[in-house]
Amino acid sequence: MVVADIDGGAADEVSNEVTQSLRAQSVSMTTDVTDADSTRSMAQTTFDRFGRIDVLVNNAAVYVTMPVNRGGIESIDSAEWDSVMDVNLKGLFLCSRSVLPIMRQQRYGKIVNISSGTWFKGSPGMIHYVTSKAGVVGFTRTLAREVGGDNITVNAIAPGSTLSEENPTEEIMEFRRASVGSRALQRVQVPDDLVGALLFLSSPLSDFITGQTLVVDGGSVFV
Repeated sequence: MVVADIDGGAADEVSNEVTQSLRAQSVSMTTDVTDADSTRSMAQTTFDRFGRIDVLVNNAAVYVTMPVNRGGIESIDSAEWDSVMDVNLKGLFLCSRSVLPIMRQQRYGKIVNISSGTWFKGSPGMIHYVTSKAGVVGFTRTLAREVGGDNITVNAIAPGSTLSEENPTEEIMEFRRASVGSRALQRVQVPDDLVGALLFLSSPLSDFITGQTLVVDGGSVFV
């Protein structure tokens, strides 16, 4: 397993946890998903270490760790719009493009993109974030068509509002609780709720599923 993050220290921490807790081989590397050379290096280093790339999870996004404007469209400047699109969409494009030559050669691969349930509702505020996550779905469907002939699947997961902060403030907790009332399963969503969907789409159990978006939000949106 390779943990790639622009924050090298955070990548090291997760990689060490994987090694110690799961006793699995894991390495970390500092990667800027908006930089083509960096993503190519990530793919090549992974191949050099493990001899293949079976799964790519595109999870990098501007949202929590890099706060964004939560106001209306008039309050968002073009620089912030570009920053969100660079990470949330261009990063997806560059990382996928970097691993595809290897997946094509081995005639097998799984790409799992992380979208968001916000694009189903058109949530007000953060129009750049919501637009980028809608773009993830379009990207997923199109790439699935392009690479299916090479036995590569491309799917997406659309989480609901998830308590992903390690030390949430009461303000953050209130923000996360606000989503509970619209769910069939009325509790705060946590990262562990996404593990099953991710493992399924990364495993041979989903070999005949591609171009799909799996909504994991406790029953807030039915599609």
